[in-house]
Amino acid sequence: MRFNLTALSVTAGLIWGGAILLVALANLVWPSYGRAFLELVASLYPGYGAGNTLGQAIVGTLYGGVDGAIAGFLFGWLYNFLSPRLSVKTA
Repeated sequence: MRFNLTALSVTAGLIWGGAILLVALANLVWPSYGRAFLELVASLYPGYGAGNTLGQAIVGTLYGGVDGAIAGFLFGWLYNFLSPRLSVKTA
């Protein structure tokens, strides 16, 4: 079995970007919600601050989408590379 790298990249980007967006929007409604998570994300992405603004939520979502897509692509590529080499053939 091989992964479709495009589908995996898009899926991972949507999930990670969506997770950041969901927490950032919840943080706009309840300022203490997910604060530690958003500060951790802010420490990884330059230009993103864990502030309570819609603009910052969008910036974090874009960073997360790109980061998730890259991670999904690398995961799928590594799986596709190693899977045939490490699989055990059964009769």
